[in-house]
Amino acid sequence: MPVTFTKSALLLSMLLGIGQAHAANQPSPAALANRSGIPHPAVIAHRGASFDAPESTAPAYKLARDLGADYLELDLQRSKDGVLFALHDDNLQRTTDVASKFPERKDSPANAFTMAELKTLDAGSWFNTAYPDRARPSYEGLKVLTLDEIIDIAQGNPLHKPGLYIETKEAKQFPGLERDLKEKLHDRGWLSPTASKLAKSALGVGQGKGKVVLQTFEKSSLELLQKEMPQVPKILLLWVGEGSIEPKSKVKFAESGDKDKAAYYAKQEPKDKAEFQRWVDYAKAQGAIGTGPSAALTKGGDQSYSDLVKPWMNQYTHDQGLLVHVYTVDDAVDYQNVMNAGVDGIFTNRASELLKFYKRPAAASVAQVLTNNGY
Repeated sequence: MPVTFTKSALLLSMLLGIGQAHAANQPSPAALANRSGIPHPAVIAHRGASFDAPESTAPAYKLARDLGADYLELDLQRSKDGVLFALHDDNLQRTTDVASKFPERKDSPANAFTMAELKTLDAGSWFNTAYPDRARPSYEGLKVLTLDEIIDIAQGNPLHKPGLYIETKEAKQFPGLERDLKEKLHDRGWLSPTASKLAKSALGVGQGKGKVVLQTFEKSSLELLQKEMPQVPKILLLWVGEGSIEPKSKVKFAESGDKDKAAYYAKQEPKDKAEFQRWVDYAKAQGAIGTGPSAALTKGGDQSYSDLVKPWMNQYTHDQGLLVHVYTVDDAVDYQNVMNAGVDGIFTNRASELLKFYKRPAAASVAQVLTNNGY
């Protein structure tokens, strides 16, 4: 055997050994989560319990809280007069009656309205129309919620206090949003140091050091969040498409022939392995404690995106000492699939079902909890 081959083989063996040792030296995902005060696996109520009640409204958040979700998730925006509030979309048409209240401004972005104007909108009736099987008369007239109001809800059950999982939504539209968020959380006592014994309190994650998790798709916002709140756990959300992970295919939706965007997005995949790894490496370099990748769902649908929780992807992320919180999964078959792939927590619209899957069922039914809260 040539000497050069022996040296090459030896070098390769050493490099593989170093890589394996690096991975072996990483704490387990459960230990990583515990270090940040984050439950493992985590139940993240996506816009509240938004399968059973209108997203980002009081009944959705109270339901998620009282069922026992670990986190209340929200998309943060800022009103024209500087008030922080929760809304997913860029404008108000899908989830409010803005078209009838402000017909000439119906296409305006939400941040073009003052908080007083936003509070005149009905943010619940659309749900009854869209989902008649889950409709409730009490959903009519629900209001857009401020961050203060969601904090009040999170603190409102003495037996279970969920944490907040906050996304800076389209942060470039709101210069200074990260600092505004820091000031609000500080004023409300959510950034104060917590005694270590409280991190394991039976009252829940809302008492511990992981009581706030910050999330964003935007690199610039992640950097600003790290600058403003270095001690708070952060997640870089992952997506295949413009502004995020570069796709393998250059074919746009309009040219794809796919009948809907869900089918198109579900077929997207990273340009190559290195492209995915670059985003994970960036998250770690900027101080994130994990990533929030998308999932492809068994039944498809408008929440089914690129499969970014393949086992090798989760393994690579774990090898970098990061957690994986996948979005947005609602069915038992998909809960099982993503857990088998190695995720550490799940964003879900159906907190009641995910809690059952994790063998943490709520003491009361969804209907009972809604009734108990006056809905």
